[in-house]
Amino acid sequence: MAFDLTRNPTTDPAQLLRFRDRQYAADMLGVAIGKLNLFTWLDDCDGATTDQIQSEFKLAARPLDVLLTLCRASGLIESDAASGVHQLTAMGREHLVDSSPWFLGPYYAPILDSPIAEGCLQVLQHDRPANWQAKDDGNDWHQSMMDESFAKGFTDLMNCRGTAMGQVLADAAAPLIESCQHLLDVGGGSGIYSSTMVSKHPGMRATVFEQAPVDRLTLAEIERHELADRIKVVTGNMFSDPWPSDVDCVLLSNVLHDWDFPQVRELISKTAETLPSGGRVIIHETFLNDDKTGPLPVAEYSVLLVNITQGKCYSAAEYGSILEEFGFDVGPYVDTVADRGFISAVKR
Repeated sequence: MAFDLTRNPTTDPAQLLRFRDRQYAADMLGVAIGKLNLFTWLDDCDGATTDQIQSEFKLAARPLDVLLTLCRASGLIESDAASGVHQLTAMGREHLVDSSPWFLGPYYAPILDSPIAEGCLQVLQHDRPANWQAKDDGNDWHQSMMDESFAKGFTDLMNCRGTAMGQVLADAAAPLIESCQHLLDVGGGSGIYSSTMVSKHPGMRATVFEQAPVDRLTLAEIERHELADRIKVVTGNMFSDPWPSDVDCVLLSNVLHDWDFPQVRELISKTAETLPSGGRVIIHETFLNDDKTGPLPVAEYSVLLVNITQGKCYSAAEYGSILEEFGFDVGPYVDTVADRGFISAVKR
């Protein structure tokens, strides 16, 4: 049955999503306290750089960045931008150093050997996503999405979240895309963002670019919304296959956070190749502050991402620098709903 995609929810589901999105954060912090004893070491050193921490504990760069962001957002460390040195705050020193009378390490002891904590330690040390919601053979989320039953469950998960987010995004981006005629939704999953966009903007048509077997699920959802006459589905791999052309707007919604910097750069490069001069890209995501001091819900969500994907959460500044490199003029960050927002950029 078709649902009225022009009707927005009256409430913000942020807190309900946060309960789910933060489920890995406590275990990651527990690993830092009880497995690494990171905070005691930082206190003994009177601070250290990222490189020094990485060398001492033999940690991978991507998950270490996520851990340090979580610690900053939680008020446990402060990081000096000029020197790159991370030092404990008063809270970190009083409660996370094992010689302190107020040390809370034992409080985290019961979760240190949980499967999630073991996965956090694995990803910190080896930069490989842990086996969350993946197949028993250890495939990560991206490989598991090639399995139709797994893909169906995960696409349903994203679709229920995207219904509210897509409607608010379509409204918030309206002044920027009012002249957009053909939207390319890259890695669009169920097509919910394309569906909400064209429902709110009658002059727009869209193409969802998705790989098999998700493409069949995408088409079924578009047909359910009775939008097959305005949205088509093109099957392909966004890294290895040519992108659909003849578009004037590219949407990257909840896509880039699944990948590390080299893949993020590749996707933005392909966006630049696809768009004509004057074409627009919209990056819809959870964004960290530019100084990576928060927001805490986004830092917590980044812990989940680093455990299940090859990515993490990024800041608008990080995306913006890559966009500028590939010939885009970048606009300001805009809040939407549920700790999400977007930035847009126009190709010169």
